[in-house]
Amino acid sequence: QVQLVESGGGLVQPGGSLRLSCAASRSIFSFDVMAWYRQAPGKQRELVARLPRWGSRQYADSVKGRFTASRDNARNTIELQMNSLKPEDTAVYYCYAEGTTPSWGQGTQVTVSS
Repeated sequence: QVQLVESGGGLVQPGGSLRLSCAASRSIFSFDVMAWYRQAPGKQRELVARLPRWGSRQYADSVKGRFTASRDNARNTIELQMNSLKPEDTAVYYCYAEGTTPSWGQGTQVTVSS
């Protein structure tokens, strides 16, 4: 198992940007997939971006063209650059590592509001 700690959330106006980071307690190279999920109040947790160790990144349709996820195996981090934020992006954002024992971070709140 790995400990994951997200940071970078906050309050931003519509149209603004935020950059989330997730730091892992050990190497993430062994994880076939790292990912970002989010959960809005009253809704189910949903996949935002999927970052396989090899291959193309995948994004939810709702964030394509606005969000960019990256994975740095050398620094044991993943990041999520969020641009053109909308009120409907408001949620708690979670970092996820898909392994023998899946691991979740504690989440970071993103609020998009004027």
